[in-house]
Amino acid sequence: MEQQIKITKTANSKLKDIDFDNIPLGTTFTDHMFICEYKNGSWNNPRVEPLELIPTHPAAMALHYGQAIFEGMKATVGNENTPLLFRPEENAKRFNHSAARLGMPSVPVDLFVEAVKQIVGVEHNWIPPQDGSALYLRPFMYADEPFIGMRAATSYKFIVICSPAGPFFTKKIRLYAETEYIRAADGGTGEAKAAGNYAAAILPTEKAKAKGYDQVLWLDANEHKYIQEVGTMNIFFKIGGKFITPSTSGSILKGITRDSVISLLKDKGFEVEERPITIDELIGHAKEGKLEEAFGTGTAVAIAMIEAIGYKDEVLTLSNDNPVSQDVKNTLDGIKTQKIEDKFNWILPVSIEEKVG
Repeated sequence: MEQQIKITKTANSKLKDIDFDNIPLGTTFTDHMFICEYKNGSWNNPRVEPLELIPTHPAAMALHYGQAIFEGMKATVGNENTPLLFRPEENAKRFNHSAARLGMPSVPVDLFVEAVKQIVGVEHNWIPPQDGSALYLRPFMYADEPFIGMRAATSYKFIVICSPAGPFFTKKIRLYAETEYIRAADGGTGEAKAAGNYAAAILPTEKAKAKGYDQVLWLDANEHKYIQEVGTMNIFFKIGGKFITPSTSGSILKGITRDSVISLLKDKGFEVEERPITIDELIGHAKEGKLEEAFGTGTAVAIAMIEAIGYKDEVLTLSNDNPVSQDVKNTLDGIKTQKIEDKFNWILPVSIEEKVG
């Protein structure tokens, strides 16, 4: 870090008003944010300061041309109440991959990681202690240059905000395989965590919910038959004793939880295939009794067991028994809270003493 991150703390914390046993999803935010600006070809004035509204020009290019990206991360509590981050360097790398696809500047990996460490160090008391809960972190970047015209912006803001969160899904979920709308196509922005990807998913998701499902199971853009990913997750199927997950072939997000789960499954002795799989193949395996387990993976959900998958007029009902999936979930949760040895070197402890002075 060439630049020192300045910390200005609030005089009036909202923490005293928080009930960690009852946290509204996505509407509760901590006292501070990290922020810095990109101008004249470099990032400037990195700082942690009280959370507040950000003045934005009506012509800010992100509002008109969609140059906006984000990451999702979580901070947990480990031994001796130490704040913990999970593979933050991987988030930094994916953030920059997204930035490159949208013609935006990269954020140095050390700046990204240090920004997250600093904000977690300042807000460590906001990490919920309950099992399955965490402090959700949202690093994001957007073009704030006021300009009406089709080109890359020249100024941006990089910000990290935090929100305490309980378990995302407390029960198994139902998915609806979408046959009309698409999430992404090869050559598009599917591999980027671009804000526009999620905007395009809102209508199909609302339609799926109206049918009694929780999220959309996306199929490919060309033939509507190859399974891609779920609305906020990658997806795994246990078929005939081995696990299959769609390969990230250019239109599927390279999930960090996905990558971690692949490592855990292999470590537990299971074969994992990363390959294209069609919805018809999945239906065939289900009818033959070979579809044994299915689950989604993502930062927000960690691992979410799948109860059913709807496709046209068919509904695949999955087994209530998820022994391997549950074991992997328990292992991942244990690593994130230092209850299980981190032999993969995924956990980065944050030193409170160094970060809040």
